[in-house]
Amino acid sequence: MPVSESAPPLTASPLGRPVAYRSPYAPELLFPIARAPKRAELGILRDPPFFGVDLWNAYELSWLNPRGKPVVAIGSFHVPASSPRLVESKSLKLYLNSLNGSRFASAEEVRVRIADDLSAAVGARVGVTIEPLSGRPSRRLAEIGGEVIDDIDVAIDTYRPQPAFLGVAMAAPPLEETLVSHLLKSNCLITGQPDWATVAIRYRGRPIDRAGLLRYVVSYRDHDEFHEQCVERIFIDVHRQCRPESLAVWARYTRRGGIDINPFRADAEDASPPGNFGDIRQ
Repeated sequence: MPVSESAPPLTASPLGRPVAYRSPYAPELLFPIARAPKRAELGILRDPPFFGVDLWNAYELSWLNPRGKPVVAIGSFHVPASSPRLVESKSLKLYLNSLNGSRFASAEEVRVRIADDLSAAVGARVGVTIEPLSGRPSRRLAEIGGEVIDDIDVAIDTYRPQPAFLGVAMAAPPLEETLVSHLLKSNCLITGQPDWATVAIRYRGRPIDRAGLLRYVVSYRDHDEFHEQCVERIFIDVHRQCRPESLAVWARYTRRGGIDINPFRADAEDASPPGNFGDIRQ
């Protein structure tokens, strides 16, 4: 499909204003947002220095079977980080709700329809899985593997991103580790509503100063950006300040409106997040 980075202005988004729920099916409700402007703020003007995916889980998915009986399901959507656009989350919720009064022959038909609509919105192929609850799908709760740094006793009085907090022990030998914090909080770029997440930094290189990393994570507390943009900012800042040999950043955000968003960015194309398990807060 032709790929364009253009998208409507954020002022046209359904975020932050009353919007009537629509039924039946209305793919025009999807609101795409160009990735390029926020990436340009990070100095990324062409191909980004990372690969990855935005993993969305939708827990309030329903439609009608051919006889008008409701089907309820869980959906997972894999949006490639290489797509020129992302989808605003409230618009995705409104779009999924528009399926509530629509009849489909099967879950596969729903999967294909959602995949086509999301792919058209973001400008790249989106992977979609649909699991009707009648099939008793299971969801594993687990923790991101790694060392949690949240118990480090640090003084913090800055709540806007501060890359200068990041540093490494230059005299120490390289190592490979995953550092985890549950203290990531940012705010929606449009509404100012809080977004909460667990973030993991997986890297190989000189040891990252843990106290500095914790102060850096907490410095997002009053920062206004979408989930995907925060993770890309963290990746770029850690990459520039700490210069690791390899790096991956993964955040699992808590559910809002029946949807959780889990962006993953890595400097290796074949790198992958640990899996689509549920964080305790999801």
